[in-house]
Amino acid sequence: MKNKTHRDGKMSFFERFAARITALTGSTPAFIIALSLVLIWGATGPIFHFSETWQLVINTGTTIITFLMVFLIQKTQNKDSLAIQLKLNELIAAHDFASNRLVNVENMTEEELKVIQRYYARLSHFAQTEETLQKSHSIDEAERSHVMKKSLKDGRNSQFGKKAKEQ
Repeated sequence: MKNKTHRDGKMSFFERFAARITALTGSTPAFIIALSLVLIWGATGPIFHFSETWQLVINTGTTIITFLMVFLIQKTQNKDSLAIQLKLNELIAAHDFASNRLVNVENMTEEELKVIQRYYARLSHFAQTEETLQKSHSIDEAERSHVMKKSLKDGRNSQFGKKAKEQ
């Protein structure tokens, strides 16, 4: 099959076709054409006495177009989604303080995603207890900061409490 992107970075025929058709059908002129066809079909109803054949024309046409468009749009959406995921992964990997557990998150199970969601709920809770809203943390950094603050506040003899008392 030659539907893959070539090594020199050029898109295959099907990728170019899918991207072009998706862009064209999502345009204002395409909508106006589709609306015009529906209006013309509706206006011809009295001429054809609203027969079953008249109804079959629009039903068959819209069914075929919808069936084909689902696959073209899905192809384009899959490619766009992958590109966005790769860009996000690059941003996460490039940032020193970002939590790398989110790289490749799109391939995790729903249960794994719920675990990460709970971490972010905790991060939100930590952010609400901060004195300023301008500060941000990775999950791990926020948890360490929270533990340190709690130990200082409670005056516990933890490693953080000892260091604070020494200073």
